[in-house]
Amino acid sequence: MTTTRFAPSPTGYLHLGHAHSALFAYDQVAGGRFLLRHEDIDPGRCRPEFITAIEEDLGWLGLSWPQPVRRQSQHMADYAQALAKLEDMGLLYPCFCTRTDIAREIEQSGHAPHGPDGPLYPGICRGLSKVEGDDRPHALRLDMAKAVAMAGPLRWYDRAEGWQDTQQQLFGDVVLARKDTPTSYHLAVTVDDALQGVTLVTRGVDLFAASHLHRLLQALLGLPVPEWHHHRLLTDDHGKRFAKRDKSLTLRALREAGKTPDEVRALAGFTSF
Repeated sequence: MTTTRFAPSPTGYLHLGHAHSALFAYDQVAGGRFLLRHEDIDPGRCRPEFITAIEEDLGWLGLSWPQPVRRQSQHMADYAQALAKLEDMGLLYPCFCTRTDIAREIEQSGHAPHGPDGPLYPGICRGLSKVEGDDRPHALRLDMAKAVAMAGPLRWYDRAEGWQDTQQQLFGDVVLARKDTPTSYHLAVTVDDALQGVTLVTRGVDLFAASHLHRLLQALLGLPVPEWHHHRLLTDDHGKRFAKRDKSLTLRALREAGKTPDEVRALAGFTSF
């Protein structure tokens, strides 16, 4: 039985691109399970009213899902457990660098390998051990070289692109937690998918590279490996991706303008349901 999910961050109202992603996931699980998950680990941007609006909009589109809905902010202990396991394996180190520190180091080195999120961390704090009682702001980074050596060669399967040899070092020594936000997207989504029994991860092609990192984390944490299916991104007539700032194209605005669920599903690329 296929289990997949739609996992938005409640930082605004859903737009047509979200509708495409949710409908794409829903379309994959005939006879299976479609889950809704709220990825609300950013307390500064996530709002309860957007959680309510997301569920109202998806219900209006005709989607349904089992209860209760998982909210990441309520499960920090799960992510702490995963971090503790990685720490026990000697794979995490504290990083006290500011953005200015990192930029200065990159400038002085004269070169900066780039990954999906920009210049890779130059390893200033690599080799530091976590010191109990150190209250300075810091991040916990994954020692990627150690992690790759421990995990060995890995593969993962995308239903659109086929088998992928994992490029583990794309993100360098990635941040997995911060003192003020005790988990990252990468860690939380990997742990959640395993705990929720997700067998098919559906998301946009803009997150294709992240799947390499998530496959590595699955191997390190001993988690089950799903399949992936990365879908195209919905864009406007000028090729620009839809965003939450596009207020006129939120599902709420389209509803208020008199659009029906069938019309919005068609706008999102799904003419049948």
